[in-house]
Amino acid sequence: MSIEAFASHLGVSDRMVSKWEARGAGIQPRPVNQAALDTSLASSGPEVHERFARLTTVPSDPAEQGSATPVLPRQDHRRHHTDGRQMALIEAGVFLSGPDNEPVWLAAYYIDVFPVTNADYARFVAATKHPAPQHWPNGRCPAGLRDHPVVFVTWHDATAYARWAGKALPTSLQWEKAARGPRGHLYPWGDRPTPAKCNSREGGIGSTTPVDRYHSGVSPYGVYDLCGNTWEWCSDEPEPGRRELKAGAFTSPFARAAPSAYNDAAETMLDDDTGFRCCSTDLEASS
Repeated sequence: MSIEAFASHLGVSDRMVSKWEARGAGIQPRPVNQAALDTSLASSGPEVHERFARLTTVPSDPAEQGSATPVLPRQDHRRHHTDGRQMALIEAGVFLSGPDNEPVWLAAYYIDVFPVTNADYARFVAATKHPAPQHWPNGRCPAGLRDHPVVFVTWHDATAYARWAGKALPTSLQWEKAARGPRGHLYPWGDRPTPAKCNSREGGIGSTTPVDRYHSGVSPYGVYDLCGNTWEWCSDEPEPGRRELKAGAFTSPFARAAPSAYNDAAETMLDDDTGFRCCSTDLEASS
């Protein structure tokens, strides 16, 4: 359902539903609204119950409960054999690209379901002795931010991680298809501009958020954070020494988060709102 349809279904305002999404797990609906939610779930079919269970299941292994890799909701997701991160299969085919929706064919590939987190990058730093991001205290992964996207990384840092993991940075087209799906939606969740489904400036959070926070903002392939939270490096080089960026960030207005939007920066740029994810065309590397 759209936000408006779901709000009408529950008997609340659409602003109330947007507020629930924006506050994530910290929201506590009033008893009457919670009762409406419970009734709606109880009267739903088996497919909805299964999806609800997938989204809310806590790992039975206590060691996994503190993991920086969250529970996944759906789609063809497989674990990469080198860095152990979940990747989503993006099947070969045509998708609508750019502001003019030009049809483009891409071969199949995998892309990380989540941006590379501080915890992921810490394993890379430990294994390779690559310099840690400048804001890490004493070169160590910040406590409480293990499941946030790593930031203060240059394009060269991102490329070094990808090389270590046996992957690559995605092209802007690969990144865009993962976000828009084969039908070329304007946003990962559809065609309605809904800032509450991502971490952009309008949300007023003012910092990065956990990479699995915005369940309602996932793409058709089940890929997270393809709008907002952090800009993400791509491999495209529009001119010497500059690389494309996608996604927008918590510092950016929602209008810049559209997957078809263009941005680039110097390869040496690093900031508190820029990270990355990886992709792989080796379809045997994930299982």
